[in-house]
Order: sequence, then C-alpha cells, then structure tokens
Amino acid sequence: MPRPRRCLIKNVKFEPEVSYFKPLSVPMRDLEVVEITLEEIEAYRLRHFEKLEQIEAGKQMKTSTSTYQRILYRAYDKIADALINGKAIKIIRHN
Repeated sequence: MPRPRRCLIKNVKFEPEVSYFKPLSVPMRDLEVVEITLEEIEAYRLRHFEKLEQIEAGKQMKTSTSTYQRILYRAYDKIADALINGKAIKIIRHN
C-alpha cells in the first residue's frame, strides 16, 4: 500500500479574501464542490496573474520546477472540472 502524500505548504504569499466561487443562480446545496489548496492557487496566481515562467515561479514557492509544475497542473485540472461541469470551487487552508 502506498504511503499517503504529506501535504507541505510551499511558500505561499497570497491569502485570498474569498474562499468559495460558484455558478450564478445555483444554490450551494445543489452543487458539487471542487477543493483547491492554497498552494495550487498560489501556483496559478504566479503563472497567470504575475506572468512568471515556471522556473521563476518555482523559485518563488521554494520548490523544484517539476514540483511546481505538478501543483500547477492539479490546479488546472480542478479549475477546468469546475468550469466545464458547473461545480463550485472551495479554497481550502491546511492547518
């Protein structure tokens, strides 16, 4: 049996003020929820808001480029799932 992956919060400088996004006019009780971690949002923010290349974004998050890319691609998958399938997005914070 594989060991569970330890969740290590990378260097995250962004704390979103909003923790849920949902389709308009659909009650939350009727929606499936996709959970995105702070590190996934940070990876997405660095690439698409700050316009950093993956090497520089990995340095900002104090992780390797390949780890940064895996985090970013998890964010892409989750965001696409929510947009295409009409799901809510919840940003989760690890304690």
